[in-house]
Amino acid sequence: MRLHRRSFLHLAATTALSTASRSARAQTFPTHPITMIVPQSPGTTFLDVSARIVAERMRGSLKQPIIVENIPGADGNLATSRAARARPDGYTIIQGSNSTHVLNAALYSLPYDVFNDFVPISPVVMIPIALFAKKTMQAKDLHELIAWLKANPNKASVAFTLGSNHVLSAYFQKETATQCTLVPYRGTVIQDLIAGQIDLYFSNVTYLPLVRAGSIKAYTVTSDRRLEIAPDIPTFAEMGLPTMSSTAERKLRLRRA
Repeated sequence: MRLHRRSFLHLAATTALSTASRSARAQTFPTHPITMIVPQSPGTTFLDVSARIVAERMRGSLKQPIIVENIPGADGNLATSRAARARPDGYTIIQGSNSTHVLNAALYSLPYDVFNDFVPISPVVMIPIALFAKKTMQAKDLHELIAWLKANPNKASVAFTLGSNHVLSAYFQKETATQCTLVPYRGTVIQDLIAGQIDLYFSNVTYLPLVRAGSIKAYTVTSDRRLEIAPDIPTFAEMGLPTMSSTAERKLRLRRA
């Protein structure tokens, strides 16, 4: 991941100033700590990891603490609701994603407006998604996995934590004419996947080291081409499912005044 530090921090500060209250504008922003809300548990996904990397860079440039507040649950709606209720003074931002600020608006009746209640500050990172499986899954590749799922409807469990992997899990079943049991998680999934308590999991590629260690499997990635860090894992398009191509996008967002 490459962050253009100066341009990002300049944009973050100027966006915050443009939406600040009159009393805040009369001062030099920021004058006290900024809260960055993350809709995931600490250390569980790249959403939290990237937020902490950005928070550290912001702390050094803005000369104020950046407090990372983790609020998991409800597909990210708890965290986004908390951000929507905050004062629009530039001191509360959220590490949003295509789940919290796109998909959830289509999936749920929300107490906030994803279009009008937030101002985007900057894109942070775009992350390919991989289809992971417990290490004891017998299928050697995606074709064998689909064949097994068709022969064993609702025998496989698929975990999800946010709208993006929820939608991918459902869409995968639609595109492959398979049936799985969807299991919602409030926090981390990976330990249950390693333990074999969950069969499949769509998540970002930060778990690839566990694949190399033999703790879990990875069948495919949603990127347009194979990843340099995992050239042996094919894309969905290569395996005959081009409609499964997708990338998770993380953006910092600010409460709109």
